[in-house]
Amino acid sequence: MTSHADPSSLLDGSLETLSAVLPAGATLHAWLKATHADTTAVLKVKRKGREVARLTARNSEEFEHQALVLEEGGETLLTHDAATTALSVVYVFSQQDVLEKGILVLHSGEANAAPAVPGSYHFRPPFGWMNDPNGFGRFGDKVHLFYQHYPHSRRWNTMHWGHAVSDDYLRWKHLPVFLFPSAELSARADGRGGAFSGSAIAVPGAASGIRVFFTEQVKDREPEEQVQLTAVTRDGITAGPAEIILPERPAGLDLTLDFRDPYVIKGPDGRWKMLLGSRDHAGGVILLYETFDPDAASDWNFIGILHRENRFGMTAAECPCIVPLDGPTNDRQTRWALIFGLLTSRDPATGRRNITIATVGRFDGRSFVKEFEQELDFGTDAYAFQAFVDHCGPVGIAWLANWTEISKKIDFPTAMTLPRRVLLKDGVLLTPPVEAVDSLRQQLLDEDRLVTGETVELGNGAVEIVIDLSAAGAPFDLEFDHPDAELGVRVDQEGLSMLYDVADGKWLPRYIAADARPSALRIFLDKGSIEVFADGGRWAGTKRLPGFEVVRSARLIAPAGTVAAARVWQLAL
Repeated sequence: MTSHADPSSLLDGSLETLSAVLPAGATLHAWLKATHADTTAVLKVKRKGREVARLTARNSEEFEHQALVLEEGGETLLTHDAATTALSVVYVFSQQDVLEKGILVLHSGEANAAPAVPGSYHFRPPFGWMNDPNGFGRFGDKVHLFYQHYPHSRRWNTMHWGHAVSDDYLRWKHLPVFLFPSAELSARADGRGGAFSGSAIAVPGAASGIRVFFTEQVKDREPEEQVQLTAVTRDGITAGPAEIILPERPAGLDLTLDFRDPYVIKGPDGRWKMLLGSRDHAGGVILLYETFDPDAASDWNFIGILHRENRFGMTAAECPCIVPLDGPTNDRQTRWALIFGLLTSRDPATGRRNITIATVGRFDGRSFVKEFEQELDFGTDAYAFQAFVDHCGPVGIAWLANWTEISKKIDFPTAMTLPRRVLLKDGVLLTPPVEAVDSLRQQLLDEDRLVTGETVELGNGAVEIVIDLSAAGAPFDLEFDHPDAELGVRVDQEGLSMLYDVADGKWLPRYIAADARPSALRIFLDKGSIEVFADGGRWAGTKRLPGFEVVRSARLIAPAGTVAAARVWQLAL
């Protein structure tokens, strides 16, 4: 889209006007609500001094979504009276090239504006709240990322699906909001449910068709709070009507109301399989369904419990995914990675919560036989990990946060982790960042001073630090200067640790990969996050940092000769 928007509103008393030059045929999406119960919200669309359309809403409890196609191009004015009308989001796009150019955001409010993070290289939504990745996959020639989204504030509320596309997993174009909650749930901002997490597959025989699967949650609905739905988009942008495919939990298993996050993949026997997270009164369970329908649209049948995790008590298994690691799906010798989060789990040794488990074994389409397992991320802030098999093999991404820090009383803008490969090597699972992250390196800031113990300034804080040790497990301390947290990375006789503390008086977990003896580390710092990858992703640790102030400097403390090399790269998209 070759349009531009005036970022400042034109004020006339309580009248506010947005001005943009838009192409003919542009589609406009706006969310507005009445400021009082007895008023009507009105957004007027004007061209050349003439009103060409008006969008209205009567609801004063939640923003209503309105859409408009602009037949003529040119300078367009969007005017509303702030005394009667509140605006949340306004964006425009051209249907024919939105996959290449994305949306143009004309307005977001104080409550939902994206944080100002110039130089940041992690994915963030253009406005509002974000959590779990959904439907992460390649469709056509684009990688699509759907995600849990609430457009109207930076706090969790009624769930939508956001949407973005990329050519390289790193540089994203934001697309129109993809899934909306039901009319019942959209009436109030009370967080009673919405379009919860799920996955996506390509529509067979359709070049740009995508079928998504998701959980609809309605709190206190009887007999089921959570049911499974599917919808199809033929253009990769707009979802068609959703249909219920699993209206109830399987009977006779003593399951709680947790029944969510459908993940769909073609199984070793050529049939579509669906994994769902749940729990019973002993622990977390992953349920397996299958269908003979080649379109995966209907006739889903319950097969049984694929996997159970009881070590942490009555925790809910959620956001399950399964991908082949070392061979084709139809080879019985192929090992698969079954990855899932355990909501409310707590590691008694470290106090870390909401652990993500990666279990490796063999999957024949109806049963999973575990060979070994490991924790996916010892920092625990890579949650709701979802992977798919791309040209290079399995690739995954996660929400860079953890539910333990969420509060409905404070804004909580978050990001996605760096996308990661999922590899099996020498009997362990590796999750290194995708090779495309090398393209973020813009300038070598240092290759001499850090290794000799000097303090190295980190510029805008978006950096990668590469450390090579002279021997596996050689000890060191890497200290960071961050204004809002005590932060560092350490290797010692106990293992690999991320040191993290904030001055709020709360007891914090220990973020440690116990007994890890790495030889090489890559440490990625960005505004609001740190990600550590040791020995090619054998150990990964992710932590969301408070605020968006940068890590200002780094200092490496180590016995003489233990660090062979240390380099610092400035990163940028």
